[in-house]
Amino acid sequence: MHSDYPAVEGVTVRLAEGVLELRLNDPRRRNALGDRSLRALIDALETAQNDEAVRAVLLSGEGDDFCSGFDIVTRNSGGGGRPRPGAIQRRLPSQAHRLIPMMCELQAPVVCAVTGYAVGIGFQLALASDFVVADTSATFWQPFITRGMTPDSGATWLTTRAVGPMRARRLLMLGERLDARTALEWGIVHDLVEPGTAGETARALAARLAAGPTVALGLTKALINQAGDAALREQLPAEAFSLEISSRAQDFREGLSAFMDKREPKFSGK
Repeated sequence: MHSDYPAVEGVTVRLAEGVLELRLNDPRRRNALGDRSLRALIDALETAQNDEAVRAVLLSGEGDDFCSGFDIVTRNSGGGGRPRPGAIQRRLPSQAHRLIPMMCELQAPVVCAVTGYAVGIGFQLALASDFVVADTSATFWQPFITRGMTPDSGATWLTTRAVGPMRARRLLMLGERLDARTALEWGIVHDLVEPGTAGETARALAARLAAGPTVALGLTKALINQAGDAALREQLPAEAFSLEISSRAQDFREGLSAFMDKREPKFSGK
């Protein structure tokens, strides 16, 4: 393990061959997130943003389920009693509401492997990823309304952008569960695979991305994420600026040489 990515209870962090793997490892609670595991994910991504060795990120979960959401039961029944009023709006900006933008803004592609349930923030982790590989057991669920609460962790923004307002209402206002095949049809899932193979397939995809032109991939990700909110005349200068940057990278010269030599490029990520 890379020394900058310490082991933390609830999350296994491993960097190998350009892929930073973040694996939720609390299957007894269906990989529910808590304060410490949220902080571990944030710290790992913050370090990754400045780590030249990271060229892709793989997010997965141990056991039968990817992530059952945030552990609100423990939060509200801990030894210290219920949090005092105002605790949610104080904590969210430094926790879930920091993690989700970091995933979207990270200049490295993020691949998410989903098996079983992806609930609440678990659903948001998938939506904030660039690619989702799910097996046929996967179920996506925004349970907020069934708990008498409003959505958080970017649910309204991510869900609406992913599936449109009408389908977002079904998920967020009716609390409907989304099976894997429907998630594929709705464009949430990139690849649907047989049970037990999501992790392997997602790892292969992450390795493929890690072997790509890292600078160009990061800039392309940023362009795609801003495209939904930008006018064409705003997007075109952003594309020109990104092309200027990517064309000065070593990988551009390698890609051009490979094209002229009629061979496959060998990108270094620089």
